[in-house]
Amino acid sequence: MSTRKIQSALISVFHKDNLEPIVRKLNELGVTIYSTGGTEKFIKDLGVDVVAVESVTDYPSIFGGRVKTLHPKIFGGILHRRENASDMAEVSEYDIPAIDLVIVDLYPFEETVASGASEADVVEKIDIGGIALIRGAAKNFNDVLIVSSRKYYADLQLILDDKGGETTLSDRKLFAARAFETSSHYDSAIFNYINSDHALDVFKLSSSPARTLRYGENPHQNGYFYGDLSEYFDQIHGKEISYNNLVDIEAAVQLIAEFDETAFAILKHNNACGVAIGKSVSEAYHLAFAADSVSAFGGILVTNKEVDAEAAEEMHDLFFEILIAPSYSESSLEILKQKKNRILLIQKKAWRENTQYKSLLGGTIVQDYDLKSENDTDLEIKTKKVPTKEEVEDLVFAAKVCKQSKSNTIVLARNKQMLASGVGQTSRVDALKQAIEKAGNFGLDLRGAVMASDAFFPFPDCVEIAGKAGITAVVQPGGSVKDQLSIDYCNEHKLAMVFTGTRHFKH
Repeated sequence: MSTRKIQSALISVFHKDNLEPIVRKLNELGVTIYSTGGTEKFIKDLGVDVVAVESVTDYPSIFGGRVKTLHPKIFGGILHRRENASDMAEVSEYDIPAIDLVIVDLYPFEETVASGASEADVVEKIDIGGIALIRGAAKNFNDVLIVSSRKYYADLQLILDDKGGETTLSDRKLFAARAFETSSHYDSAIFNYINSDHALDVFKLSSSPARTLRYGENPHQNGYFYGDLSEYFDQIHGKEISYNNLVDIEAAVQLIAEFDETAFAILKHNNACGVAIGKSVSEAYHLAFAADSVSAFGGILVTNKEVDAEAAEEMHDLFFEILIAPSYSESSLEILKQKKNRILLIQKKAWRENTQYKSLLGGTIVQDYDLKSENDTDLEIKTKKVPTKEEVEDLVFAAKVCKQSKSNTIVLARNKQMLASGVGQTSRVDALKQAIEKAGNFGLDLRGAVMASDAFFPFPDCVEIAGKAGITAVVQPGGSVKDQLSIDYCNEHKLAMVFTGTRHFKH
């Protein structure tokens, strides 16, 4: 039979939220309810009859509750095949009660890890009986309905209310798929916690829920996002976020996380076309926009301070896709929400992730995120000329922007304002020439500016070109066997140069 009537249920849950209406409906339908521990007490307190699991197994809960439902009478009641004569004979012989519905809500393992709890507390939240019940019931989807998480309670309630507790094979198979997703995700989280030192060279990542995007990178490609965007953002206005939006959003929050002072950045295709520090969000926006007012069209805007009405007025006439900020004044929202498709995001916490994944060649590469950022104490002066205090501040600023730009990249800056950049070039010389040309196109004088490079200079050509353009100080990682050639040129032409010792390729 493809249709099954729920006549008995085993309920064992950690969270009791929204469980009451299900219990009462099961009771109304005459369903025999089995339970144990805290769930049994919860059901009894509702005034609903419940059969203690211990009375079925003739065995008490032991080891502080670690072993409660792990017994042949419980798993036999779940796993026996209703249309198999041999199974049914054994059910009768051993007096095993049939269990048609299993409701489980697992111990909150991931939440316990995230809380910073001790290893002992985390280990106690590794659910054993619950995960076994989920797998057993899901395996026997032909006969049993498994509800593996409280997030599926509403769907179960519909079956009870609308179908009188009758389930179809398609119902049970859907819930079984959900159950195996629950168990595999749970086990992956446990594995990654236990294997945090990477003792086993195994990659496991489970991410949910999925969001179907309008399309992928291009309209002819399908796109999906797996993860919880609400962990970082609240969307308070605008159209649905797209695949390309998500990629740009990550680039934007990675960049703005580099700064503590009031900062504003405008990005296009993952690269900054304008970044600046200002006394206010309005001033920082104005300075960032000045670096490339053409590329800013259709860009992603991000700041690390509250957007007020003055800043909103400044940027309102610009067509942009997204604005990201930690907060907005009411008056700013009245202005910004006048464009219905404009995406406004509240960033709830600063970006911080430790591990980066990328799929390629049918596999996955994994690395630590580049979380190292330079400050003034990381700069090693390599030239006779020592950079001024203002140049040091600009060098640190430019190095941070450079780090968050696609390689090969050169960033030119002055007074904590990016004047221009050359990004994603196959030649560092080309990146520099692109930056100088862009600065000229927007009328930005490079005299007294600084230059940052994401990698070393193998030849002195870049510092020569930069010096002739008016650059007075340079920051680079160093590390070339020909570093001295660039140092010599700087000494001969009175440029300051500092090394950071850290390369920041970004692809």
